[in-house]
Amino acid sequence: MRHIISNGRVIDPSQNLDKITNVYLSRGRVVAVADEAPEGFTADQEIDATGKWILPGLVDLQARLGEPGNQYAGNIASETQAAVAGGITSICCPPDTSPVNDSQAVTELLQRRARQAATAFIMPIGAITQGLEGERLSNSFSLKQAGCIALSQANKSIQNPLTLKNALEYNSTLNIPIFLRCEDTQLKNGGIAHSGPVSSRLGLPEIPPAAETTALARDLLLVEESGVKAHFSQISCARSVELIADAKKRGLPVTCDVAIHQLHLSEMDLLGFNSLFNVSPPLRGMSDKQALILGVKSGIIDAIVSDHTPLEKDDKLLPFGESAPGISGLETLLSLLLKLVQENTLELMTAIRCVTQMPAQIIDCQRGSLAEGSSADLCILDPEAIWTLETQNMLSEGKNTPFAGWEFIGKVEQTFFQGRPVYKSSQT
Repeated sequence: MRHIISNGRVIDPSQNLDKITNVYLSRGRVVAVADEAPEGFTADQEIDATGKWILPGLVDLQARLGEPGNQYAGNIASETQAAVAGGITSICCPPDTSPVNDSQAVTELLQRRARQAATAFIMPIGAITQGLEGERLSNSFSLKQAGCIALSQANKSIQNPLTLKNALEYNSTLNIPIFLRCEDTQLKNGGIAHSGPVSSRLGLPEIPPAAETTALARDLLLVEESGVKAHFSQISCARSVELIADAKKRGLPVTCDVAIHQLHLSEMDLLGFNSLFNVSPPLRGMSDKQALILGVKSGIIDAIVSDHTPLEKDDKLLPFGESAPGISGLETLLSLLLKLVQENTLELMTAIRCVTQMPAQIIDCQRGSLAEGSSADLCILDPEAIWTLETQNMLSEGKNTPFAGWEFIGKVEQTFFQGRPVYKSSQT
């Protein structure tokens, strides 16, 4: 099937492209982005995108899809539908599934289920240690051969430095990125909220920034010693931004990301005791939030993720301290990002780059671009559409979002995956 998407504003940071032109698709690939059709090209369908934006399909480095296992709501079919409704066509799935993705069999199961859904590109991340228990190393070579694009411990950091050192040194020979979420469990000490005036006022057990920064400092030293390509997931503190900046200045092969909700929310949002604001790492202070935004603007923070965690309704009905952490974020990643642009907090090209070109580079994946020959993954967005997030309209099985009732400007109208239309807004 051949498509022309005509007269749209094409925004593609991988080519530093921002212009009104046409996109030509054929056999699942981008044939050209140009004013004139390539020689001999005839389209089966033309889509008029006048007044619309055409963006590369977003690449999300952290989204849970509900299977295998039943600790999360939803499944690959439902969550990938939610993803493409938000313009996301490539998803990295962390290994905290049930069973844990620490074997070739689980990786292949994920890929098989993804092929059956055929809605978005699923990239499994394998576990660094067996069962995510932080003790015995998984068979990294086997996981890579099976198709894992990176290794991580999800939210269960390796506490034993010797185990982590061995893991980094071994995996440095495999040329596979290591995703590290930094958290010292002893300093966390069972805390559930950022250590600050709000946690003191509410009497919530505290998580000091040092729980993240001391672990990050340790991990950076071990990364420097091993030379492994490391990506730090979901940093949340101002001091963490400084540590990553210093590491990059010294030439370490490190990158990092931040969850989109950390750029909009802070500890002040906990004052209502609403468990929908319970996330891990916790919402930090206003100064941390500002430092994270500056980190994105300056390029110290490379990517922005949804950290999508779909949960059952009951998981959030519990009191704040007993509720499960996490936000259902696939359908709001792009809209929250555009909100930062509309508030003049981020430049448009920087924002789009953090969810397309940069995450694709981090995992060395040929996605997140509309360059000639690339996979025809893209979304068409109406930048003027005003809409309000209502949980009953969400496609994800997880309705656990603190952004319900928020008004957004800009909505995905259509999404293409490998040249096939996989989503069309009911309002189109």
